[in-house]
Amino acid sequence: MPTVAPRSLPLALLVVLLLLFGVTFFTTPEGKLNWLLEVGPGVLGVVALGATWRRFPMSWLVYVFVFLHILVLLYGGFYTYAKAPLGEWAKEAFGWSRNNYDKLGHFAFGFFPVIVLREVLLRRTPLRRGGWFTFILLNVVLGWAALYELFEWGAALVLDPAGGDAFLGTQGYVWDAQSDMLWAGIGAVVSLLVVSGLHDAALRRLGVMDDDGRRSG
Repeated sequence: MPTVAPRSLPLALLVVLLLLFGVTFFTTPEGKLNWLLEVGPGVLGVVALGATWRRFPMSWLVYVFVFLHILVLLYGGFYTYAKAPLGEWAKEAFGWSRNNYDKLGHFAFGFFPVIVLREVLLRRTPLRRGGWFTFILLNVVLGWAALYELFEWGAALVLDPAGGDAFLGTQGYVWDAQSDMLWAGIGAVVSLLVVSGLHDAALRRLGVMDDDGRRSG
């Protein structure tokens, strides 16, 4: 459990993100359009969390997960996913034929948001933990992943061609969109398997769930 007070944690993470937003946006070597395309969804997420913070505070785990997810987006937005140094290192180290940082990005697209979705549904709907609940979570994540691929396609067709190409980052891989969706699904499955217990503990600490998994607030 974090030692930071629940109300202090979101503010501290927000300050760090605002600093990173400013630094990376103005110094990216790949153009501000690509940064906006990659990081824009994360910025909107921060705005949404900030707007609902007082009337619907989330668990500490959600704030941390959103923060970590945006770090992944910032890295890809700063360098582009096809040129990310971490991916270049892995390409050389493992003998891959392409820079696979985008696959990490799509894994994160499933791993982190599924916990945010899990919390909202547990707290705001009659749904309870179980097989059908997990089925719904995975299908929503996969739907988002498919929608994001359509957004990428639209960006490449409508916006600046150079920015769109960098945004897609297919690197000649014909199954890029399909594998991106697969990795998002894998990320969601791994997150639910590994993190659900920790998330339940965070919900109990927030006072919105009892030990039997029922809503208490």
